[in-house]
Amino acid sequence: PLEQIATLLTETAQQHALDVLARTTLARALVDGVAAVRERITDGLAAEPRLPATGIEVVAVRVVALRPEPEVERALRTPAREQIQQEADRATYERRAVAVERERTIAENELASKIELARQEERLVEQRGTNARREAEESAAADAVRAEAEAVRKVRLARAEAEAAREVGEARAAAQTAWLQAHAAAEPAVLHALALTRAAEQLPRIEHLTLSPDVLTGLLAKLGGGEGA
Repeated sequence: PLEQIATLLTETAQQHALDVLARTTLARALVDGVAAVRERITDGLAAEPRLPATGIEVVAVRVVALRPEPEVERALRTPAREQIQQEADRATYERRAVAVERERTIAENELASKIELARQEERLVEQRGTNARREAEESAAADAVRAEAEAVRKVRLARAEAEAAREVGEARAAAQTAWLQAHAAAEPAVLHALALTRAAEQLPRIEHLTLSPDVLTGLLAKLGGGEGA
């Protein structure tokens, strides 16, 4: 009967499977147990003497899966879930660590860039100060040269003006001396005439002059008396 044959095959296969699983840990059985159980069942059924008597020959054995009891499976899922969650958390932490490291690298690069920029600005300011100081020194030197040249020019000009004034004074003194000497050697009448000439030069212009007989007589008398003196 088919039911007896099915029972025989099932019990025989279970016996050989239990022989393997009894010596294997649950974790190893769930991982590598399918191949070991299939191989043991194949060998066991091939060596079973009752099967040929019933006209059955085992051609192949297929083990679909090894599953524990529902309670055990639920108990096994918890560590698995925890392990998977740990793996996920570790991956998340690693990604965050990589992101933090990347941000730190970026921040360090930005800081290095800012430091280098500050150094360049410092060197630029220092160079500008040096240039400004050099320009000030050169300008001061140029001003000193111009001031010295101006002082020399003024000294020379003052000397020339003094020399000219001295020469003019000497010329005027010589002219005055000659004028005095000429007046000392001149006749009184000549001096009177010169005096009248100088006085006439200082008088305003006279368009018409009227002389009365009395004035003319007195003037001629004075001229005559002066010549006698």
